[in-house]
Parts: sequence; C-alpha cells; structure tokens
Amino acid sequence: PIRRSALAYQEKHGCDLDTAALRVFSNSEGAYGSNVNMLVDSGRWDDESEFADTYTNRKGFAYGRAGAVSQQTELLNEVLGNVDLAYQNLDSVELGITTVDHYFDTLGGISSAVQRAKGDSVPVYIADHTGSGDGKVRTLDEQVALEARTRLLNPKWYESMLDHGYEGVRQIEAHLTNTMGWSATAGGVAPWVYKQASETFILDEDMRRRLAELNPVAASRVANRLIEAQERDYWGADEEQLEALRRAGEDLEDLLEGITGEVAA
Repeated sequence: PIRRSALAYQEKHGCDLDTAALRVFSNSEGAYGSNVNMLVDSGRWDDESEFADTYTNRKGFAYGRAGAVSQQTELLNEVLGNVDLAYQNLDSVELGITTVDHYFDTLGGISSAVQRAKGDSVPVYIADHTGSGDGKVRTLDEQVALEARTRLLNPKWYESMLDHGYEGVRQIEAHLTNTMGWSATAGGVAPWVYKQASETFILDEDMRRRLAELNPVAASRVANRLIEAQERDYWGADEEQLEALRRAGEDLEDLLEGITGEVAA
C-alpha cells in the first residue's frame, strides 16, 4: 500500500520516488511541538481549522533515508487523508491526557489535521497500559470522562490540589484548559464535564472564594475558560447559569485588578 500510494503521489505531482515515499514527519530540526497547545491556551482563534493549519505547518517536515529534512506539508496532508483512526498510548498512572497539554498538542493536533484532509472526523482511541494485564482501549470521549470523574471533579483530587495552595489552583486550571483542548481539536468532551466544573469551582461561592484567595489569576482563568467553552458551544449552559458565570468572572477580575493595583502601588 505504501509503494502504491507513493507511485500515485509521484505521478500526480511529478516528483521523484524518494520524495513521494517520505513517511516520517516531525518538526524542523531544533523545534518541538505543534503549538496547538499554545493556540488553545491563548484563546485567540476563531475557527477549529486553525489547529489543522498549525499542526501541519509545524509537523510538515519529512525526514528521508539519509536523514535529510525538507518541508513537505502538501505530502503530509495527502498522507493524512488516508488515516482511518488515531490513538495514543498511556503508560504512566501519574499523567493522563488532561494532565499535561502535550497530548492534545499532538494527538489532538493530528486528529484535527486528519479531519480536514479527509473531510470527516476519524475515531480517536486511548490505549491505557497503566495497570497490569493487557491494558484497556477506550475512546477519547471515554478517557476524558474517566479523568474528569477521577481527577478534575473528584473532591479527593481537587482538595489535595488545594492543599498545595497557589500551585494547586494552577493545576486545576490547567486540567480544565487541557480538557477544552480536546473539545477544540477532537470534540472529545461531554457537555456535563463543563457544567459540573462550573458548579464545582465557580458557581459555588465558598469554593470560588477559596480559589481566589490562593491564586486569583488561575481562579479568574477558570471562570473565563468555562465562559469561553460555552461561547464556543462546547456545553449548553442556560441563560441563568451563563449570567451567574459572567458575574462570578467579573467579581474575580475585579479582585485581580484590586490585587494588581495594590502590588503596583
């Protein structure tokens, strides 16, 4: 199949066979990551197709038999159009796909690029080898839901995070942002995750106050991220919930500006 695809690409584009047969793609030499994670974190994107562009522009460098690297974005897009599924292995109990942003930066990025190349989404699977035995394969939706229940929305988890003060609140915010990264790149998050996160961390006045006292910057980011997720149609907050979120977000912004002002003074 690879030779047949390479010959077809060679005939279509009039290139040599070595170029048509390139199949190892990565960053340019000295670069790392797809920058999809940075785009999600910034919130400065308008259309989800931007993630496909970002991924292929960063990862469209092909490495040949002699180790030479050349930019082959068009070839990468052609290859991605033949992908039927995407998957990621998990081999550490300490890191899940919502713990760090590298997972949606890579797997989410390639899923977005495949969807654009094919014109349709493909299944995304997580192969969990963190336990004993043969491991377990879950869909992306199942894995995100599992991590939401056992980490982000689990009182034992977030209370242990809050025991660490400033950094703990930052970790809660990071988990939420990484979760939204999956919504943005692969659509793998059920709406209830955002609904329960808003009720747990922002709409609960006592919890919101605790977060703000420990880390007002991260607390404000949690509120703004939930509002952003709603505005991007990742969950269906009703008007009352959305208005409550906005008021809470404004209160956190006011607190943050007050703290900033005191520091500046």
